Amino acid sequence: MKRLDNKTALITGAASGIGFSIARRFAAEGAHVHLLDLKEKEVQDAALLIQSEGGRATAHTCDVTDQQQVIELAQSIQNQHAINILVCNAGIGFVGNLERTSEADFDRLYRVNVKGVYNSMFACVPHFKKNGGGVILNMASIVGTVGIPDRFAYSMTKGAVLTMTLSVATDYLNDNIRCNCISPARIHTPFVDDYLQKNYPGNEKEMFDKLAKTQPIGRMGTPEEVASLALFLCSDEAAFITGCDYPIDGGFTRLRP
Repeated sequence: MKRLDNKTALITGAASGIGFSIARRFAAEGAHVHLLDLKEKEVQDAALLIQSEGGRATAHTCDVTDQQQVIELAQSIQNQHAINILVCNAGIGFVGNLERTSEADFDRLYRVNVKGVYNSMFACVPHFKKNGGGVILNMASIVGTVGIPDRFAYSMTKGAVLTMTLSVATDYLNDNIRCNCISPARIHTPFVDDYLQKNYPGNEKEMFDKLAKTQPIGRMGTPEEVASLALFLCSDEAAFITGCDYPIDGGFTRLRP
């Protein structure tokens, strides 16, 4: 038996990075993964890669900021297979302090990082209740609990993800719905590479090494390491765990000088 045999999992922001690694790992452990992402070609390619490895994967082009779209997609999946797992991973980043954050920037981050998580949970929780339970895993961040420079709006959104996680975990205890979140520090994803190319052309390696060393362990994490933690939290091995935030940060939160 694999750890997620006969489970159906919805994973948002699954075309690349952490979301794709989670989908790939879940499929390898027996789940039928539904990959949701705005990027149509990328999410289709991601699903095809998982299928080529023997996994069950279905791609969906979906905008998590559109509640009706998410509700209809969740219902169509539920009509085929009972939904067991929701991973709310879709999110966007932004660098800037309060004064360098425009209203448009603030609203954009709120729509994706906060409302997108709310919409996804709103769409799936009624199905979990009918199915006798389920697991929600939200992607928060260490910036939701630790202050770092130039992350004003992004920190706001991840603090909201953390508190939404605690609230849902509390409200649905009697429905056998577990809800936890993961708070990564710096993880080496395409977002990091794009950020360095845009802001430090010609000095990417130097800045990458500098950012990596801000983790006491001396490097960035990998999407696969986050996926391993996600697998545990969404499996029956974590059946006694709900309402928890799990830093995966190379010691950043507690071991910084």
